[in-house]
Amino acid sequence: MADLRAVTFVPVDLDGLVTAQGRIAVCITPDLKLSAGARRLNRLTKGAVARATASEAWDSLSEGKVMSLSWPAGLEVEAVDIVKLPRRPSAELARKAGAALAVASGASALTVLMEGTTRVEEFALGLVLRGYGFDDHKSKKSDALGAATVMCAKPEEAEAAAAPRLAVAEGVHFTRDLVNEPANILTTTEFATRLEGLRDLGVEVEVLEESALEKLGMRALLCVGQGSSSPSKVAIMRWKGGDAEAAPLALIGKGVVFDTGGISLKPASGMEDMTMDMGGAGVVAGVMHAIAKRKAKANVVGMVGLVENMPSGNAVRPGDVVASMKGDTIEVVNTDAEGRLVLCDVMWHAQETEKPAALIDLATLTGACIIALGHENAAVYSNDEPLATAFLKAAKTEQEGAWRMPLGQAYDDMLKSPVADMKNIGGRPAGSVTAAQFLQRFVKEDMPWIHLDIAGVAHVSRDLDLSPKGATGWGVRALDRLVAEQFEAKE
Repeated sequence: MADLRAVTFVPVDLDGLVTAQGRIAVCITPDLKLSAGARRLNRLTKGAVARATASEAWDSLSEGKVMSLSWPAGLEVEAVDIVKLPRRPSAELARKAGAALAVASGASALTVLMEGTTRVEEFALGLVLRGYGFDDHKSKKSDALGAATVMCAKPEEAEAAAAPRLAVAEGVHFTRDLVNEPANILTTTEFATRLEGLRDLGVEVEVLEESALEKLGMRALLCVGQGSSSPSKVAIMRWKGGDAEAAPLALIGKGVVFDTGGISLKPASGMEDMTMDMGGAGVVAGVMHAIAKRKAKANVVGMVGLVENMPSGNAVRPGDVVASMKGDTIEVVNTDAEGRLVLCDVMWHAQETEKPAALIDLATLTGACIIALGHENAAVYSNDEPLATAFLKAAKTEQEGAWRMPLGQAYDDMLKSPVADMKNIGGRPAGSVTAAQFLQRFVKEDMPWIHLDIAGVAHVSRDLDLSPKGATGWGVRALDRLVAEQFEAKE
């Protein structure tokens, strides 16, 4: 697992700058109104801070970015990092500034002067989110973010404000660790074991094995994993932090720990990336971690279907017909459209057993979603305007790209099958939409529902503002905020 270092908040101690180790960062406003700490740091560095901020490079530096002075005279530190940041930045700018500092500081010990700056908790969130690293399988270990000490005017208040935000960061890191893990390590059994670890945070965890899934009639889910030696499972996580009588929010995740495509085999090029096809389940796990860590006053149940899609003599074939838990029959036209077969059974089970107030499913479901929206936005489908609006607002606040997509009968008609109640694909046109239409057939009448296709945002090949390349943890922050704003008991 990634080493998530705690951020420590302490009173401003200007004398401590002399003995600081690693790096010192100072926040300086664009109008160059230096704080007492900045003035002291300038004196200690024999005017280096003033010279840097008087340069053309400073003038051209964007707000939220960092200028680094390596091995400054007068101090023993590796560098002084100057963060260009207004005293009252927006939450988004504060997060970006913290993230920029994480990149600049790397694994070095870090002391940050934030005397009069607000949004300290968002700055800390950005620092921890971008300071993530995954080196579990490398011979040489190096933490992406070293220990960070933040000097601020009201450290107790800053610590209290930051605690729930850093709990969310832990959830994001948990998701990233799962999604980055190779499939020979993160088998269905290992995935379930890691979820069982959430019991330490007060989450109730139940794991349903194949025999139980057979009795429940989850033939759609089971057919996906029948070609693999890894047993299929459904993990159920319950957080009961709200009123005893309040219906929970149900989060459903696709957990295909590796997807070869099955008999409808994928091309070899790029197949190694299919270790991330359990991204939806990873996000559900991260949200459950976050809300339990911050002790959310809400009832939330997370259910994930854990399978491996492999070709073998036992694998499901194109043209096979399977029965879902709901009772509808499905013609499996393409075994590489397997995620919806997993989700439909788990969604139905959640509605039957948990009677949720709302249902949200997440999956790295379709390549068509990437063609439509690239790697900037997840696709959002919903049958409920208030729920969709609330989620999109939460995603925007948390800087997680999301875009509403259409549903309609014409798309649903594309799933008609001559031999079963439906096909599992509707053809190449509107592939992400028809996948959502398939899932909507397993949503009960009057059940508020959102489907999130996160194929383009769960794992990326370039560094982003708040995450390094690889697993992003997209959705943990937005869903945690949705829980806080829409499902937590109000005091």
